[in-house]
Amino acid sequence: MSRKALGRGIDSLITKVRDNDISGDMVQKIPVGSIIPNPYQPRRIFDEEKLTELAESIKAGGLLQPITVWRNNGDGQYTVLAGERRLRACKLAGLAEIDAIIRKDLSDEQKLGLSLIENIQREDLNAVDTAMAYRQLMDKFSVSQADIASRVGKSRAAVSNTLRLLELDADIRQGIQAGVITEGHARALISIPDSSKRREFYQRIISEKLTVRDIEGFAQGFHKDRPRVPKAPRAGSRRTPEVLALESELEKTLGTKVEVCPGPGPQNGRIVVHYFSFDDLDRVTRIIKK
Repeated sequence: MSRKALGRGIDSLITKVRDNDISGDMVQKIPVGSIIPNPYQPRRIFDEEKLTELAESIKAGGLLQPITVWRNNGDGQYTVLAGERRLRACKLAGLAEIDAIIRKDLSDEQKLGLSLIENIQREDLNAVDTAMAYRQLMDKFSVSQADIASRVGKSRAAVSNTLRLLELDADIRQGIQAGVITEGHARALISIPDSSKRREFYQRIISEKLTVRDIEGFAQGFHKDRPRVPKAPRAGSRRTPEVLALESELEKTLGTKVEVCPGPGPQNGRIVVHYFSFDDLDRVTRIIKK
């Protein structure tokens, strides 16, 4: 399968695999010891306590949903496509075999695409692992953000916002993965453009238990305090001292650049509110809606 074909979108990838592999969609019991981890697994951290809870549940009631694997070529082993957490729990529970749907005849590109899609659609992935999966789809398959959004049932803005988490420093990303800070905290940190301040407030979230609103409030104040470049009056404009004062007041309230533009008539015009990222847009929108 060529990269050009993959670039047509995720659905074309899924359709081609399913059309060529109808016979693989049967549940079979396979030895737990013959299954190896997935090299394309988006999840980086597995909560040991939750794994133990799942293992106890499997001991009591069995595995309710089979995992999905692909058969490796001629070596008698299988690789997890979806369900690595369930596999780990079954190992903890001491099971010798596990129910699995076996897929076969997949290219490496199909394995990567299907693995990422299967795992992204699970709601329990943390935001950074999801962002890394989105990035892999974009880099490996030339899939657009819009196509990802359509496939996983989210808006394009939501996908873009999730991808922006990868701009954070590595230790902050690890904090999200480990559950030290929430995704809301992370989004608020992104709206602080100064890297040193981001790191300072990351540490304060941990030590002082700062809320998301605390961080958003600082970010808003940071934008208010930015030095404002005086604008030269435009020829023929009616930018009176009153208009300039109103513009300045709105900028302080919204924490971003605002332009009050009188119209051709004495009683009309427009107000232009600028934003510099999707997080900035979300922040300004929340202030306006209050």
